[in-house]
Amino acid sequence: MPYRPSSQPPPPSHPIRVPGGRRTGVRSALLAGSVAAFLGAGALAPAVAATGPSRSGTAVAGVPGVQPQGKARVTAAVLDLDARAGTPRVYGDDTPYDTASIIKVDILATTLLQAQDAGRPLSRQERAETAAMIQRSDNAAANALWRRIGMASGLEAANKRLGLTSTTGGTGAKWGLTRTTATDQIRLLRAVFDTGRPAPAGGTGLSAASRDYIRTQMNHIAADQTWGVSAASDSGSALKNGWLQRNTTGLWDINSVGRITACGHHYLVAVLSDGNTSMRDGIALVERAARAAVSSSSTPTH
Repeated sequence: MPYRPSSQPPPPSHPIRVPGGRRTGVRSALLAGSVAAFLGAGALAPAVAATGPSRSGTAVAGVPGVQPQGKARVTAAVLDLDARAGTPRVYGDDTPYDTASIIKVDILATTLLQAQDAGRPLSRQERAETAAMIQRSDNAAANALWRRIGMASGLEAANKRLGLTSTTGGTGAKWGLTRTTATDQIRLLRAVFDTGRPAPAGGTGLSAASRDYIRTQMNHIAADQTWGVSAASDSGSALKNGWLQRNTTGLWDINSVGRITACGHHYLVAVLSDGNTSMRDGIALVERAARAAVSSSSTPTH
């Protein structure tokens, strides 16, 4: 059976209004997510051991003022696009985490690169699938696109062109168990959002049209999924979130990546976490980490 981490909307930081004046229930959302993850993923193996910290980025010990509870851990990476420093600041150990559904941005980038290589636009079916995969985090669409790109081998070939160095595709159909680091997610986001960077030699990267397409999808995330790094934004954001309950432990992987605007600056932010006791706790941890990391990154260092 294809791998399916939960595609049900997670509980947001605050209850959301739905037609008729009712509110979505946190308990029902968690139950739906747990059942979907259980039926689709089966008994998942524990996360593999970290392969060591990334050698890029400016390492900072932990996220300021954020203390994960229990077995939870969190890493945040922030790049100020307006500072033009070119190096992200990394808070916490920059070691691999499961991607869960944030890998869908990478799947989309790979789909677009392959279409560019073939000299064609996305088909009508591909446009429908990619929009559903990013905007609604639809797993059926992700399953189809993952197979079409060649699964892990196709993803990793594209990532070499995009400059990613620490992302390993999930085995077989298990795209959500792709492993990545916070700095690699910043590299991916730069390939999409950093318009100030020169295009790669030989046209090996995403075209302007492809980058615009990804940005458009990430700017239209379903309202009930606008949590995560967007908590650090004060005037709009483009994002993708991921969530997955591990059946072997019952603990949650909660991740969020995207571009935000805060205090007049544009930031790329990636926050990865695992070992959370609940989805609610994981979302709260990711949002605290995003706010603290962006605030710290906006403070000049001496």
